[in-house]
Amino acid sequence: MPTNRFARPAKPRDPVGMPPAWTPSSWRELIAGQQPDWPDANELEAVTKVLATYPPLVFAGEARSLRSALARVAKGEAFVLQAGDCAESFDAFSADAIRDKLKVILQMAVVLMYSSGVPVVKIGRIAGQYAKPRSAPTERIDGVELPSFRGHIVNDIAFNEAARHPDAQRLLTAYHQSSSTLNLLRAFAKGGFADLSRVHAWNQEFVNHSSEGRRYEQLADEIDRAMRFMKAAGVHTEDEPQLHEVDVFTSHEALILGYEEALTRQDSISGDWYDCSAHMLWIGDRTHQIDGAHVEFLSGVHNPIGCKLGPRVTPDEVVALCDKLDPDRDPGRLVLISRMGAENVTVMLPPLLEAVRDSGHPVVWECDPMHGNTFTAENGRKTRHFDHVLAEIAGFFLAHEAAGTWPGGVHVELTGDDVTECLGGAEEIVESQLDSRYETMCDPRLNARQSLDLAFRVAELLRR
Repeated sequence: MPTNRFARPAKPRDPVGMPPAWTPSSWRELIAGQQPDWPDANELEAVTKVLATYPPLVFAGEARSLRSALARVAKGEAFVLQAGDCAESFDAFSADAIRDKLKVILQMAVVLMYSSGVPVVKIGRIAGQYAKPRSAPTERIDGVELPSFRGHIVNDIAFNEAARHPDAQRLLTAYHQSSSTLNLLRAFAKGGFADLSRVHAWNQEFVNHSSEGRRYEQLADEIDRAMRFMKAAGVHTEDEPQLHEVDVFTSHEALILGYEEALTRQDSISGDWYDCSAHMLWIGDRTHQIDGAHVEFLSGVHNPIGCKLGPRVTPDEVVALCDKLDPDRDPGRLVLISRMGAENVTVMLPPLLEAVRDSGHPVVWECDPMHGNTFTAENGRKTRHFDHVLAEIAGFFLAHEAAGTWPGGVHVELTGDDVTECLGGAEEIVESQLDSRYETMCDPRLNARQSLDLAFRVAELLRR
């Protein structure tokens, strides 16, 4: 796989044998996997220099607010819903698409919070999720071999030489599109769209007439009655901002390290470094090597950090990652996201839970039930079965119950569109229907009906 082609010779260690102090560029001394093979180093350097002059997309205070919210999760007092696109698209960018995605997240959060009585921290895979790791640097179709599609921040999905050419100018497009997405997301979250009085309006038409939609409408009626009761009891609900606006934080996989470095800023208040491309960044299962560039880079920024853990990771490796990424054992700093697969979760996850628990690291545990359950259908489409997704979540909860730890959240890929990318669910999508509305650029996503159904199922697990 391509590595960091701009790495410099390692700096000498200081006289007592300690490694050099962290800087935003110290990752360059190490091997960086999953990096594009940029054809023009000078162009890449020019683009990242321009990015470094741009305003931050998010602010240090916002990242600290998310750390505080995640600290409650680490203590078992809240739950995380991290959700959004597999890979955001430059082409499918629109206000309607952002609104509909937010609608689904708001619906799921209301279901989880109202049904379980647990506060929900809402984090979108949005406003920056443009890069994708790949299992191979190239792919071959009909005898033609070209670079793999690595997300719109790098190249295009069309299978031709021009489209698959890594283009550093796309880093600038990713920044501007992330900025526009964030502006709209903030307006929706704080400008009245997220008001609980609109809880019925979030139900999209194609969901409204489904069994999940009808169940949601019943819940929305209960919320309306509760709001009317509070008013009748003399509670001035109009003076309670938490009933009228929400905090929706952003996140993405910090894969293209040159982009992340360019958007890293030193906070003028605390003096700490923050990656201002998103509130939360995560390291993928393919790039969490303890001596690798991705772990080195994210060890030094003060954002909340996630780390994906697949079935091959060992308890010792996970504890070492905790020591590197959260040496101060600060609640809310580190989120461990397990992605084991439905068949593996009850066997592979418990030793990790026990090792981290015994190490004393106050992490947030999330379940990614999507990536470990992907398979290829007979028609060649990558897909996931809804039953397998639910089975992994159920196994995640069982493992935490046995370990005496808190199942802190779920991390899912979804869309507000009426797609047919994942099998099963209440609408019983079958393989012959996958081509009907298969629109993802990379991995299959839950549609709004399936997402809402998942929220009800998770709420039931939380109530138990």
